[in-house]
Amino acid sequence: MISTLIQRLWRPLLAAFIGATTTLAFAPFSYWPIALVSPFLLLLLLDSQTAKAGAWIAFAWGLGQFGTGIHWVHVSIDTFGGMPKAASVFLMTLLVAYLAIYPALFGGFLNRFFPTNNRRRLLIAAPIFWLFNDWLRGWVFTGFPWLWLGYSQIDSPLNGFAPVSGVESITLMLWIIAGSLVYVLRSRKWQYLAVPVAIVGLSYALNQVQWVKLNPASKTSFALIQGNIDQKSKWLPSHRWPTLMKYTDMSRENWQSDIVIWPEAAIPALESDLPAFLQNLDTAARTNNTALITGVLSQDDMGRFYNNVLTLGKDGQGPYDYDTAKRYSKHHLLPFGEFVPFGDLLRPIAPFFNLPMSSFQRGAFIQPNLVANGRHLLAALCYEIIFSEQVRQNVTNDTDFILTLSNDAWFGHSIGPIQHMEIARMRALELGKPLIRATNNGITAVTDYRGRITKQVPQFKTEVLNAEVTSTTGNTPYRSIGSWLLYLWSVIGLGGAWLLRNRYKQR
Repeated sequence: MISTLIQRLWRPLLAAFIGATTTLAFAPFSYWPIALVSPFLLLLLLDSQTAKAGAWIAFAWGLGQFGTGIHWVHVSIDTFGGMPKAASVFLMTLLVAYLAIYPALFGGFLNRFFPTNNRRRLLIAAPIFWLFNDWLRGWVFTGFPWLWLGYSQIDSPLNGFAPVSGVESITLMLWIIAGSLVYVLRSRKWQYLAVPVAIVGLSYALNQVQWVKLNPASKTSFALIQGNIDQKSKWLPSHRWPTLMKYTDMSRENWQSDIVIWPEAAIPALESDLPAFLQNLDTAARTNNTALITGVLSQDDMGRFYNNVLTLGKDGQGPYDYDTAKRYSKHHLLPFGEFVPFGDLLRPIAPFFNLPMSSFQRGAFIQPNLVANGRHLLAALCYEIIFSEQVRQNVTNDTDFILTLSNDAWFGHSIGPIQHMEIARMRALELGKPLIRATNNGITAVTDYRGRITKQVPQFKTEVLNAEVTSTTGNTPYRSIGSWLLYLWSVIGLGGAWLLRNRYKQR
């Protein structure tokens, strides 16, 4: 009996361990080869299993990956959610189990429709099924495309695919390489080692292509203000003016910069509550021939809240006025943080579902770039920088920089903010535009158009990051056509593999 139990459980338990180690491929650890080893071992574990067994094995892998990879979400639930420890752990367990469903679908469908360990399964079906799995996870319930394997390769030899077809193409290549290695191991057909060699070689060649060009005329000096405001006291009325004065004083010392930037919701009050303060801030910026961008919360005449980015000073098009000010309104809201799915059902259950202003309205999917001191900035607020297609569609021919404001103080000293920065870097590499990232307590940083961090300030310190950044002209293929190459490959590849499967079955 014990031997039977061990025989049933060893694969799921090993899969959970492998999934857990996959987190080491991402920042802050950045052991990127693990993102190749993990799918390789998962494919071996799925070999010769039923569809049901395959689903459980892959589900266990998902429990391992998400249990270790996003455990930092618990910090916000436990510290700021006002829930008992047992209840917060239960909610976190539900989230991890939900996310593990997507790998389970991959394992079940792969073993159901392509059970034979051949080239069709390993080099075509498995990579495409995983891609579908990622797309689905990035869409259902507004999506959570965190820990896509491709993000771990921002500094690896495979990053050359990002400007061509985005981070998903890197994930696809990881799975094709893993599948080819499994096929070589099973078939002893060594010639298929040419597949990973060719993929790495192609990525190297793509990295030699200059998709965009530096534009010296766009050189811009930035001052990113990292206020390091304690999240627990930020919204207390007694801390409002000390916070505002802190940001104002730090900005006053940096008016020589072309653009001064405050982080997400830096102003601890509704915009409509501080008209005089914002008018004075706008006047100060104009007097010093500069612009100031800040995160601020707003409320319209219908009582609906918006998480906004506001431009003041030069190119704000006139002295500040609440009704005519230029803003970007966050589109992709954070579930439970900025809106509560099934709110009427959940809000009575626990204080966590009644966090301050947790019922925001969405801005439009596509919005005009912010204009500050003659520069065009594509804005993405915090969580929405992880949605590659949204960011891509908001790039225009005039866009100079990608701007993302965030407040990761919700997640304390965890690995979450570091993973967040890694994801943001990928947007710069995909689109060939420098990225400007201002946060409350880190990571505040600037990258070049290849996603390489050129300057950053320490986390959890009150600092100002001063940097000169040069933008680019031209477009990457990903900017022009998005993921259509992947869609085309997926349809043709999976369709062809299915037809060949049926033909061989008939024979």
